[in-house]
Amino acid sequence: MFLSRSAAAAAVLFTAVVAGAQQTMSVPAQTPESRRGAGDTSIFAPLNLYPSPNVYRTGGGQPGSRYWQQRADYDLHATLDTAAKSLSGTMTLRYTNNSPNTLTYIWVQTEQNAFRPNSLNTLVFAPDSRFGSRSFVGGDVIDRFNQVVGGKGIPLTLRDNGTVTKVDLAQPLAPGKTATFDAAWHFLIPEHGADRMGRDGALYELAQWYPRVNVYDDVRGWNTEPYLGQGEFYLEYGDFNLSVTVPAGYIVAATGSLTNPHEVLTAAEINSLAKAAKSATPVAIVTEAELKSGAARPRTTGTMTWHFTAHRVRDVAWAASPDYQWDASSWKGILAQSYYRPSAAVNWDDAADQARMSIEEYSERWFTYPYPQVTVVEGPISGMEYPMLAMEAKSQDKFDLYNVITHEVGHNWFPMIVGSNERVQFWQDEGLNTFINTFSEARRYPQRGDQMQRAAAQRAEIEATQKLNIDIPIIMNPDRIDPGKLGFTEYDKTSVGLQLLRQEIIGPAAFDEGFREYIRLWAFKHPTPTDFFRTMESVSGTRLDWFWREWFYEDPHFDQSVENVQTTDSSGTQHVVVVYGNLARGVLPILARFTFSDGTTQDFKYPALVWSINSANYMREYDFIGKKVTRIDLDPDHLLVDVDRTNNTWVAK
Repeated sequence: MFLSRSAAAAAVLFTAVVAGAQQTMSVPAQTPESRRGAGDTSIFAPLNLYPSPNVYRTGGGQPGSRYWQQRADYDLHATLDTAAKSLSGTMTLRYTNNSPNTLTYIWVQTEQNAFRPNSLNTLVFAPDSRFGSRSFVGGDVIDRFNQVVGGKGIPLTLRDNGTVTKVDLAQPLAPGKTATFDAAWHFLIPEHGADRMGRDGALYELAQWYPRVNVYDDVRGWNTEPYLGQGEFYLEYGDFNLSVTVPAGYIVAATGSLTNPHEVLTAAEINSLAKAAKSATPVAIVTEAELKSGAARPRTTGTMTWHFTAHRVRDVAWAASPDYQWDASSWKGILAQSYYRPSAAVNWDDAADQARMSIEEYSERWFTYPYPQVTVVEGPISGMEYPMLAMEAKSQDKFDLYNVITHEVGHNWFPMIVGSNERVQFWQDEGLNTFINTFSEARRYPQRGDQMQRAAAQRAEIEATQKLNIDIPIIMNPDRIDPGKLGFTEYDKTSVGLQLLRQEIIGPAAFDEGFREYIRLWAFKHPTPTDFFRTMESVSGTRLDWFWREWFYEDPHFDQSVENVQTTDSSGTQHVVVVYGNLARGVLPILARFTFSDGTTQDFKYPALVWSINSANYMREYDFIGKKVTRIDLDPDHLLVDVDRTNNTWVAK
């Protein structure tokens, strides 16, 4: 509980003497209000929200000795009907049950049902909103869903539950066994697919387009949250074979590697791709002139089928247009590709290089990119990510375009490599990604601010939301968050917290080591927030219950102050007693700057744990020889969050 200022000041028994830079501190007795116990509600109480460690997830943040996850391998074929603006697909799904449980049914995601009349999506989001239906009427039509048993397809019973569908198995699926399913479906393609996919004239961006099996895990069993548009995805890893049949004049970009270039590309394009694979400078694969002349396509009549393969991914998406220019470059043999219409070329001619620099930055700093290519495609979607493929809109500003491209490419690390449940824990992909973006943005365009300056802008935003009392906790289901608060809560607030943890609490060396270890441990797996928290604590050697509580689970404000300063002078030495105040529930380190009569300054930093005995006041005593304190400022460089900075300064009279 909080103590009043006067009571807290009387209870504080800290004594410190500072001569120059040397300091000593005695530890005070605890007050009844500050004792830690079963009924403790302070910010420093043990965080009992952690689930107990078990054989699947350890207390140190690592996957346990018996950790398991399911596997889903797909053979997919899509046919695009540009006249009907529809897609028809067929699928062979091989689903391996690595759990210790026998399954009698599975769940699959039928996300186009978000656009059916009276769907939950249409009832939650206004039609003209970002995640609304825009009055489009569509939905998945399942033509068949069979289980292959003994070489024969047995029709299965389906129960439609909106954007998820229950599939009863023809025979139980025992642990360690694989079931094979054969399915076919079709749907009308929405023009604006909840800002996740859609079409613009002859251009199509296809995602959430096949019945994707839901995740069955050791934490929650079947994860069957509905797809509303705002919350994103949680998927199993596997290998994919993708075939896309489109009109012959179309160019297709997709997750994975193109396996039949000699059937769908010209000899010149194949040669240009070979050059790009060895070039850090973008190479034009398809130019505007080639689009106009018809030289961009081997033929322009009938249809063509493009084949792609992708390994150890959790999804596939694709885009197609007859107007795509195509550039490519590479980093260490990994292709970085961009596809864009001539109308977007003013800044998109730099997009392939922006994608290349993004994978270079994230690989060198955090975890090496494990895939053979990364692709960015221009179209109506303002920014959306899938494995190896990112969708972005036109941009009149190269700086803004890079911010979007590096953000969407960054999602290949969170959640494409580190496969968290972004439909429930949005911050675990958006927030972690926003944090790493500050390094990438600073590297590409340092003239717009270094990484610390970019982080400072995010801190200022979070400070403003707290002053306006519109802030909310980070750990909330994203579909329960007001869309207007989603950005500053799940993206920027998470990034600000990680920045504080890195710079002011455990230090860059410990943070970076822990962050890299988290990615390494949970690459191609399904971590929970607890796994992240425990990994960071194990590697840093620091218990951070208080920080996780205040920054993720709760939503306290932060307000430090200089409560009282007393000075006495004796024989050329000034004795100074300072009472620092903490006027809100949240705690952060104390960053104090003393200015002296001779114009010099001295900084003092005290960890947030100094508030653990008395979270309202903290007293320090100092002795300064041959100079006098004229001013004391708390957090003068604005490295922390503070809702009231008017009480951060003391000036000698």
